[in-house]
Amino acid sequence: MKIFRRYRMKRYFSSSWHEYLIITFIVIVASLICYFISDFAGYRVVSFVLLFVVSVLAFSYGTGPVLLASTLSALIWNFFFIPPHFTLHINNTEDLLMFVMFFIVALLNGVLTSQVRQRESIIKQREERTQALYQLTKSLSEENDVGELKKMIVGGIRKYFHADSFVFLLDDINAFTQEEALTKVKMPHDEIIGMLDCFKRSEPGGRYFLLYQNNRYSYYPMIGNHMKTGMIVLQQQNKFSEDEMQFWEAYLGQISGRFEREILNGIAQKALILDESDKLYKTLFNSVSHEFRIPVTAILGATDTLMSEQYPREVQQQLLGEINIASIRLNQLIENLLNISRLESGHLTLKLNWYDFHDVINEVMKTLKQELQFYHLIINIPDELPMVKIDFGLIEQAIHNLLLNITQYVPQHTDINISVRLSDEKLLIMIKDQGNGFSPEIIAHVFDKFYRGKSVKTGGTGLGLSIVKGFVEAHKGNVVVYNHPLGGAAFEIEIPVEISIINDLEKLS
Repeated sequence: MKIFRRYRMKRYFSSSWHEYLIITFIVIVASLICYFISDFAGYRVVSFVLLFVVSVLAFSYGTGPVLLASTLSALIWNFFFIPPHFTLHINNTEDLLMFVMFFIVALLNGVLTSQVRQRESIIKQREERTQALYQLTKSLSEENDVGELKKMIVGGIRKYFHADSFVFLLDDINAFTQEEALTKVKMPHDEIIGMLDCFKRSEPGGRYFLLYQNNRYSYYPMIGNHMKTGMIVLQQQNKFSEDEMQFWEAYLGQISGRFEREILNGIAQKALILDESDKLYKTLFNSVSHEFRIPVTAILGATDTLMSEQYPREVQQQLLGEINIASIRLNQLIENLLNISRLESGHLTLKLNWYDFHDVINEVMKTLKQELQFYHLIINIPDELPMVKIDFGLIEQAIHNLLLNITQYVPQHTDINISVRLSDEKLLIMIKDQGNGFSPEIIAHVFDKFYRGKSVKTGGTGLGLSIVKGFVEAHKGNVVVYNHPLGGAAFEIEIPVEISIINDLEKLS
């Protein structure tokens, strides 16, 4: 309670000495004017004039100067205007009562008016600070760029606290261990040492504090609910008053909370990535181990059979065929894993050259002869299709994966349509099947890594179509999938290509 009273007294009598001089001057000037009019106006009218002057001064000055004005005007009125003049003695009882009432009314009127004005000023200041905190909260929630956040905070501190500042986050503070980082900060080395020590202690320090009080700057740790998030360094011109310190603590708390949420979100994001990576690893491990086991088991079974007994040549050829098919499947799996690794690492380099697209399709038919033998292929490639500049291996692999994916999902003995054409220097490839198409929840994830449809018969790693997408995009192209209106699914590939002019020259000749 004593502290509160001391604070109130300090606030009421915090006017500077020149305000007291101004008050004294104004009262004296007003008294001189009244002296010249007192002969025809009367000394009672003078009292009202001086009372009015005190009331007006109360709207512009603090309680201390107003008390001085009230006392001084009462004494001047008594000494110069109430008979007998030039003495403080009052003969008339009525004049004595008037003097006492004048002094009381002037004192009360001035003090109360001054207090009302101070209260209005305090309320206005609180409204401004509340609005400032609201605006800060809104700006902190809307801005995501750390650099812009720092600029906004520095600007807000300069506006509301009239101080230049530096904002250092955890990464900035950790970087101070490097000598080159120290040279980039416009602060003396001893100030940085003081700031780092205050951060370590989690205490404010610097100018106006016991800790590093001889330093030029003030250091305020940003401490959230769970962790420290950084430091704000102020170059204060004056020590904060109690009201200003309360406002500053609220302002600092908003900033600390914002950066704490930023750090916690980053930690949560990293945890989510680690969790997803773990799931991805498990999915890959399960898929690859399963896919490796099937061809390896086939190869081991066939070789064991060949080595155990002497079989007729026809049986040997059949077993060797199974070994060959399993080896091709094993090689395909390894190729997919290598290709997805190249795509992820960004080390995929196109080897562009001129090719006839008929050769690409023929190569795919050759490698998928075993899988496609149960389907009716309808291939539509114009004979006059010119040579195009592509990476033969990547495009061949993309079409290979698309057709292999179809054989895993689509019923046997159905049509598979392959059409290729050129339009506006773009190679358009469409592959359509007569299966059941994709459900809405599946079609959105067809090109995701390790995603497999539930109806696939032969397992798979879920890498085939993601590799298709990666190889097509490496050519600056695009691949889409949709359910065809006449039934089945359709894959469309669009690749910008250079077209050979040899065909045009042959036509001219």
